[in-house]
Amino acid sequence: GGRDDEMEEVALLGSYGEAEGPSSRKGQEEEEAGMRRAQVRVTGMTCSACTGAVEAALSARRGVRSAAVSLLQNRAHVVFDPALAKEEDIVEAIEDAGFEAEILPDSAVSQPKSQKALSGQFRIGGMTCAACVNSVEGILKKLPGVNRAVVALATSLGEVEYDPTAISKDEIVQAIEDAGFEAALVQSSEQDKALLGLIGLHTERDVNLLYDILRKTEGLRQFDVNSVRAEVEITFDPEVVGLRSVVDIIDMESSGRLKAHVQNPYVRSSSNDAQEASKMLHLLRSSLFLSIPVFFMRMVCPHISFINSFLLMHCGPFRIGDLLKWMLVSVVQFVVGKRFYVAAYRALRHGSTNMDVLVVLGTTATYVYSVCALLYGAFTGFHPPMYFETSAMIITFVLLGKYLEVLAKGRTSDAIKKLVELVPATAILLLKYKDGKYAGEKEIDALLIQPGDVLKVLPGSKIPADGIVTWGTSHVDESMVTGESASICKEVSSSVIGGTMNLNGILHIQAAKVGSGTVLSQIISLVETAQMSKAPIQKFADYVAGIFVPIVITLSLLTFCTWFVCGTLGAYPNSWVSETSNCFVFSLMFSISVVVIACPCALGLATPTAVMVATGVGANHGVLVKGGDALERAQNVNYIIFDKTGTLTQGKATVTTTKVFSGMDVGDFLTLVASAEVRQHKLLWNFVYS
Repeated sequence: GGRDDEMEEVALLGSYGEAEGPSSRKGQEEEEAGMRRAQVRVTGMTCSACTGAVEAALSARRGVRSAAVSLLQNRAHVVFDPALAKEEDIVEAIEDAGFEAEILPDSAVSQPKSQKALSGQFRIGGMTCAACVNSVEGILKKLPGVNRAVVALATSLGEVEYDPTAISKDEIVQAIEDAGFEAALVQSSEQDKALLGLIGLHTERDVNLLYDILRKTEGLRQFDVNSVRAEVEITFDPEVVGLRSVVDIIDMESSGRLKAHVQNPYVRSSSNDAQEASKMLHLLRSSLFLSIPVFFMRMVCPHISFINSFLLMHCGPFRIGDLLKWMLVSVVQFVVGKRFYVAAYRALRHGSTNMDVLVVLGTTATYVYSVCALLYGAFTGFHPPMYFETSAMIITFVLLGKYLEVLAKGRTSDAIKKLVELVPATAILLLKYKDGKYAGEKEIDALLIQPGDVLKVLPGSKIPADGIVTWGTSHVDESMVTGESASICKEVSSSVIGGTMNLNGILHIQAAKVGSGTVLSQIISLVETAQMSKAPIQKFADYVAGIFVPIVITLSLLTFCTWFVCGTLGAYPNSWVSETSNCFVFSLMFSISVVVIACPCALGLATPTAVMVATGVGANHGVLVKGGDALERAQNVNYIIFDKTGTLTQGKATVTTTKVFSGMDVGDFLTLVASAEVRQHKLLWNFVYS
C-alpha cells in the first residue's frame, strides 16, 4: 500500500509543478536567482482599469521582475529583486497609483523555498587547540549534505553550509557530540514569518510585557506588535525555534496572562471581505434613506394637494420643497458619495480613468445644474426644472451594484475557504520523555504542528498533516486527493496526506510536511494561481476597459453637442423641449444619460468573476482547473475519457430497487429488515463496550 501512496503523492505533486506550465518553472528559476515573492493586499480597485494601473505602477518600479494583480481577490503577486527593491517600495508604488496596500504576512517572501543550502552557526564547546578545530572540520566536511564547514577556535563557533533535505541540524549536532565535543545550533539562514493573534493584550503594561518576552526569545529575528488589532507579526528562524515554542513561551513567561494563537491568513482575508461588505451595506442604506424622500417629493407629492402646497411655500427666496431636496441630495452627493470622489481623484492624479470618474462626472453635472437652476429660480422667479433626484438615485443604484459586487467577491473565495477547512483545526500531539517513552498527549492547534511531531489520529477524524505512520493500522479515505473512492490500507511506514479521513483504526503518524509544504497547501496554491490567471479573452476586455472611460466621455460630449446644435438650428420640434426647459438642459440630460448608463463596468468584472467562480466550483467538486485559458479552451471539448471507475463511482453500495416474491407487502418487509438492522447495531454496540 505504501508504494502506491507514494506514487499518488508524486503524481499529484508532478501535476502541481506543471500547474502554470512554463511560468511555474520560470518562477522557480527566478527564486533560485535570488528573487523574492510578495503577496500584497490592494484595496480600492473597482474595475479592470484599476488593475491595469496597479500593474503598470509596479512594473515601472526598479527591481520588480513581474507583477500580477487580481481584481476579485484584491491581491497582487510581485516577484522582485531584494537587492534593488524592498517590500516598502512595492507598497509605495501601489499607494502612489492611488490605492491602499498591505504586505500579507503569510507570503513566503523571506526565504525562497527552493533554495538548496542553508547556512547554520553552531556553538562548539570543548575545543582547546588547532588539532581539535581540524578534527571537527574534518568530521563536518565528511557528513552527507554538508557543502562547507569553517570552525573558529577563538569564538568557539562553527559555520556550516548544508542541504536541509539531506541532513538536519540535529544530525550535525549529534556528529559533533559523537566526536567528544559539545554542540548547539545558534542560528541558521532560514527564516519564516507568522502572524499571531493575542488574547489578553489590553493595557500598555501588557504590551511592554510582550516586548520583554519576545526580546528574550532565541531565534526571533524581528517582531512587529499591533496593539490595536492585538496581533504580532514575527520573523523567526525555524531551525532554532518552532512556532509552537514561541506560543508556549508567551503563555509561560506571562504566567497565562497572554495567550497567542496563529492567525489563519484565509480567515483574516474573509473577515476583511465581510468588513467591506458591511461598510458598503451601511452606505447603501444611508443613500436609500436620503434618496427615497427626494424621489417622493418629485413624483408623489405633487398629486397630494396639502403636502404640495406646503412644499411650494416660500422660505426667503427659496421654496421649502426645493430647499429640502437640496439638503438631502447634498448629503448623498458629498458624504455618502465621498468614496467616488476620492477614487476618481486618485485615478485622475495618475493619468488613468475608471468607473468612479464616470459616476462623479454624471452625478456632479446633474447636481451642479440643479443647484444653478435653484438659484436662478430663486432670484428671477422663473423656475427651470431641477433634477436633484437623478443624482441621488444614480449614486444609490451604483452603490447597490458595488454591494452586490463585494458580495460576489466574498463568495468567489469560498472554494479556498472550504479547502482550508479540510484540515482539522486541532491535533493530538504525543509528548515524549527524553528516553523516548510516551509521557501523555496534548491537544494543539493544527497550525502549530512541527515536522517530526508524533500525532495521534482517532478513527473518524481527519489526518492533520502529511506524514508517515509510526504505529497502528487503519484504512484511509483519500478520495479528496486521488479521486479513488475505495479506502486505502495504511500500516507502519505508509505515507498519509493531511486532510484525508482516517476510517477505522487508531494511527500514530510522524509529521513530515507542514504549512506550505503539504499536498493540500499545494492544491490551495494551485487554485489561487488559477484564479489569478487571466483568460485570453480577458486581455481584450482589459484593453477595452482601459480606453472605455475616455470613449464614453467623448461620446457624451458628442451627444450634447449634436442635440444642442440641432436644437439651435431648429432641427427638432419645440414640443420635444418642455415649456420651462430649454435646449441646453434638454441636451445636457442626454449627455448625462450616456455617462450614467456606462457607469457599472460589467465588462471588466465579468471575465475574472467567471474564472474565479468556475475554478472555485471545480475545486469544491475535486476538479482542479489550471487557469483561465484551460477554461476558455474547454468549450471545444467533445469527449472526456476516464481512466478508472473509482473516479466516477461512490465506492458505497446503495439499494436501488426492492422486490418481494411472496405475498407480503413491501412496506411490511422493509419494516422487518429495518428492525433486524437496528437490533444488529445494538448487539454490536454492546459487544464493543462489554
